[in-house]
Amino acid sequence: MAGHSKWANIKHRKGRQDAKRSKVWSKCSRAIIVAAKSGGGDPGMNLNLRYAIDEAKAQNMPKDTIAKAIEKGTGGGDGADYEEILYEGYGPNGVALMIEILTDNRNRTASELRKVFEKGGGNLGATGCVSYIFEKKGEIFLEKTKADEEKLMELALEAGAEDIEDEGEAWRIVTDPNGFIAVRDALEGAGVEPDAASINMIPNNTVECAGKDAEKVLKIIESFEDHDDVQKVHANFEIDDEEMARIEG
Repeated sequence: MAGHSKWANIKHRKGRQDAKRSKVWSKCSRAIIVAAKSGGGDPGMNLNLRYAIDEAKAQNMPKDTIAKAIEKGTGGGDGADYEEILYEGYGPNGVALMIEILTDNRNRTASELRKVFEKGGGNLGATGCVSYIFEKKGEIFLEKTKADEEKLMELALEAGAEDIEDEGEAWRIVTDPNGFIAVRDALEGAGVEPDAASINMIPNNTVECAGKDAEKVLKIIESFEDHDDVQKVHANFEIDDEEMARIEG
């Protein structure tokens, strides 16, 4: 991993999200509505709702907006009938892409996303074409100034974390999806606030991208993330920290 950092990519994405806060909140609301509708409005009993609320809070979404979304999902308001879909395909340079969708119009979304693939130099694939590359895991990032390695090992591993990795400026904690909440709560309970925490699809192999290829990969991912129906984009690209800094600059 020398010279590469998932944290650099996380910061890049967080910067984009901060710049498009209203769109991010809209997507968070949609996720909360769907989770509440399928599993009830109590986050203590509905783990998917808990995840959706936590991600909304991480985006500084107001509490009353979160409450309204839960109310819509449980029948207290007019909520659209959203469908969860997972699209798979390839981007530039053979980068594998998995795209989580919440849509109230499957045909419209499929047509629009196919165009994004084509315009971005990729192609939409069949179900299962890249999912074998990914494994669902919890990921928690925190800057090193917040905790030394010994303290972090004690907190995270005792709470059930699978691994702790050095990401240069930050620590990356990997958990089983079912153990994600316990590990994050243990950190927060000890006064260690994560900088980013979510359930993601982690690739078991990566594709290094540089130059124009790196720019094209980031551009197609940003195009997907700009789409209203796209909740998350997972990819197996790897871009050198210096290259990421060049692109952002």
